Amino acid sequence: MILDSFKLDGRVALVTGARRGLGQAMAFGLAQAGADVACVSRNGKADETRRLVEQAGRRFLDLQADLTIPEQRRGLIDRV
Repeated sequence: MILDSFKLDGRVALVTGARRGLGQAMAFGLAQAGADVACVSRNGKADETRRLVEQAGRRFLDLQADLTIPEQRRGLIDRV
């Protein structure tokens, strides 16, 4: 399987826009590759993405931030 050459065990992925669409698919794929996933979106509530990530056996962190606002970007990595 292609994921065998793309192992992310023990790593954390920070995905923006993971509530739906491509961001959600990316979060799920990263979880399948072994990464825990932190999701950042403007309004939070990425329940479906949480379900997919946890279904893959990984941890999920749902963060709310508007990345166009510098104050909200600061400290984001530390929170993850």
